[in-house]
Amino acid sequence: MRAPITPLPPRKSQYGIDPAMVKTRVCELPGMTSVLLKELFPDLPEVIFPGPGGVEAVRKAAEAALEKIDMSRIKPEHSVNILASHHGFTLLGGEPYAEMLKTIKDVIEKRTGCKNIRLRAGVGLRFRETEEYIKRYGLDEHFNGKAIGVAPVDQGIPIETEIGTLYGIKKVYDADWIVHAHNSDVREVHFHRQVDRAVKPFGMSYARIETRSTYHQNLGPRAANFTARAIFDSPFVQSKFAFASFLTVAPNGIIGVDADNDLYALNDRVTQTGCRYYGKMMTLFGEIDECIAALDFPCPVVYVFSAGVIYANFAGANTDLYDLDMPLPAYTWYTEAFYGKRGRPLLDDIPPLNPAIKMCVHNYAWTGYPSAFFSEHIPTVVVGREQAELFNRDPQNLTYMAHAVVAEDTRAAMDFAYKATGTGKVVIFDGAMGGINVSEPLAELLLQKAPAVSRRVDEELLPKWLRQRGVIQR
Repeated sequence: MRAPITPLPPRKSQYGIDPAMVKTRVCELPGMTSVLLKELFPDLPEVIFPGPGGVEAVRKAAEAALEKIDMSRIKPEHSVNILASHHGFTLLGGEPYAEMLKTIKDVIEKRTGCKNIRLRAGVGLRFRETEEYIKRYGLDEHFNGKAIGVAPVDQGIPIETEIGTLYGIKKVYDADWIVHAHNSDVREVHFHRQVDRAVKPFGMSYARIETRSTYHQNLGPRAANFTARAIFDSPFVQSKFAFASFLTVAPNGIIGVDADNDLYALNDRVTQTGCRYYGKMMTLFGEIDECIAALDFPCPVVYVFSAGVIYANFAGANTDLYDLDMPLPAYTWYTEAFYGKRGRPLLDDIPPLNPAIKMCVHNYAWTGYPSAFFSEHIPTVVVGREQAELFNRDPQNLTYMAHAVVAEDTRAAMDFAYKATGTGKVVIFDGAMGGINVSEPLAELLLQKAPAVSRRVDEELLPKWLRQRGVIQR
């Protein structure tokens, strides 16, 4: 077995504990190893990042992708808003996404002569998060002071759509043209179900809270997807839409940049990538019979990464999150419409959270997203009193610690988890690039199961997933 891959380092943020308090990473403990994703699935694409070219490889890929884009409608006297989303800054350290944003700005300026190019970076429930990213990656300087974070509580703008009036964020649309700069990472596939993934930010990152809440409080997973399409298809948004540029991501890293004046054509390609590559990793995670899940990544609890998959998706890995034939959303903790006040499903056929997760060791993860559902349904050990108090002070997680216990340090937390669960299988959500940090018994299981999973996805699941979405398999 090889040594673990170095995890992404802690970050200084108002949403997390001081990085100096993260004394030990879970992968540093005895019995931990790593598996390269190419060992599991040799057909995964080659990546440009991480790699010897660094983020310069991302710049070159973005420049090449943008060569085919028609920018003729953008005139020197016009204004352009490049629209970003906070999740892109958590992918593989954040530098690749930031570099794509910088490149888009530089190319537009060079080709059109337009100087008034601004960055509008949207967020979800951590209203100041993108402000931290703008400073961390020097985007405020690169955009000449015209880079700002926008939040769903900012001033709205009514958008007339075919289903009625919906609301966007005014600062998103206060330019002559908008450029949709996103990524193909599947992220909350339990939400959008890989349906219109490329369009989703128009109903989330760029929308007022009354509209984006259709996902969280009203219609819930999958059903709310049509709101994003309605906004994007509206005459108002279409009159401003210039093009889209996506950082293309697979579980093992950045595979390129894709750009198009036709967002729906790009969406079909994003669907192929999301189903083909992430589908294998998620299906493999579904083969895990029992494990301890260790959270060790600078993100809120639900968004910590392992092999390109977030913890929220792993909590639904006991079902097929891509199968649209399922009568109910596979993983519905986001929307309380499917759970009663006592935290139990309202209907018998709503699947439970992944029963393979026997315990969660919360070594390092942020606040800023409602996560008490996790500690209520999965036995949870939080490392360090400081981290516990951080969650106690977070308005969105006031009851998180009511369902969790506190361990003095990482080793004590893992020792407790081993004894309490009786399993030696551990999967670590620490953002390891190109591979996955796990315990040795789990590494053996994954290597054993991967070939059959790969065949099943290629021969059975992928054709079904794409057919359900009306996408022709390439």
